[in-house]
Amino acid sequence: MGIFDGPLKIEIAAASGIEAVTRRELLRLGYAPSGANYGRMVFDGNFQDVLRANVFLRTANRVRIILAAFKAESFDSLFESVSQLRWQDILPKDARIIIDAKSQKSKLFSPRSIQSITKKAIVCAMQNAYGIKTLPENGTAYNIEVSICEDTATLALDTSGDGLHKRGYRTYLGDAPLRETLASAMIQLSVWNPERPLIDPFCGSGTISIEAAMTGLNIAAGMHRTFACEKFYGVPNVSEQVRQEAEQLIKRDTKLHISGFDINPDAIKLAMKHAERAGVKDSIHLQVADVRNLSSAKSHGIILTNPPYGERLMNTNDVERLYRDFGAVCRKLDKWCVYVITSFRGFEKHFGKKADRIRKLYNSQLECNFYQYLAPPPEKKPKGTNG
Repeated sequence: MGIFDGPLKIEIAAASGIEAVTRRELLRLGYAPSGANYGRMVFDGNFQDVLRANVFLRTANRVRIILAAFKAESFDSLFESVSQLRWQDILPKDARIIIDAKSQKSKLFSPRSIQSITKKAIVCAMQNAYGIKTLPENGTAYNIEVSICEDTATLALDTSGDGLHKRGYRTYLGDAPLRETLASAMIQLSVWNPERPLIDPFCGSGTISIEAAMTGLNIAAGMHRTFACEKFYGVPNVSEQVRQEAEQLIKRDTKLHISGFDINPDAIKLAMKHAERAGVKDSIHLQVADVRNLSSAKSHGIILTNPPYGERLMNTNDVERLYRDFGAVCRKLDKWCVYVITSFRGFEKHFGKKADRIRKLYNSQLECNFYQYLAPPPEKKPKGTNG
């Protein structure tokens, strides 16, 4: 029996600042993850749970299977511990072995050396197990991470392949793209629910609007893509079962009020194309519009956006002017909550109001602040009323 047929330790990696959001997602999926440590959390499951995590998680970066954990205070002990694993139960003899290495607060601190020793140990173990002198390495790729933290090494097999932010609906990233996983985290950190209107006045290629629509319709984040683990040798055939589960959970009749606006016509064309690829084009209103003309007849909505910032898009004076105009528009929508992510440090000053809450988030490697402006919630409707 290979390792994929039995119980597994499953590791979820999340970006800094959104670990709690990812953990709540895991709890909703029925798992009991450990507390996040360096952006990692672990739960017990099987291979079907590995695939479910890849398909359903909206904010995770990667899903890995933990193969082993051991003390590694010298390269000799690292080599010995790695080579003792039964790699023939994990890798076929033609596996293309790729090693990534990380080290924090450990005696072994050179990622390149850690990577080299780990690869050498795996190759030697595979050669002995299969009785061959040379591994062809011309088959399926297996990406193994060796992470050493405080002298404890953890070996983990990546099951995702491309990062989980790559949903498959974006054909072109546009300028200063927002990662899909971060957009989803922002939605989950807001007070938005499918009954409330949502507007992104700087929608660009449509990521926030699309992620909100996928959430509102309960479309699984990864149901339209494949994962590295589906090509692994000897894995249980559960892909169709997991995707059928995802299909059955879609709430196609949900009526959403999501709008995306942008002053750039090319951005709106791209957003429309992405919304169609994501299967949500009929649930989002996309339109060319200047933020200075933003208004709505609806009340108690959510403005959730990633406005232009940084030298690549606008100079400082233009950004400051834009944020002042944006703030003036938002003050007219005084019953709306406003959520803004930007790396521009003077945002509150030029927006014209101190945020109720600020949370540090990262868009890839770029440190940003997530400014949250809250408004009174809508009044609860009496039971038995309609409309």
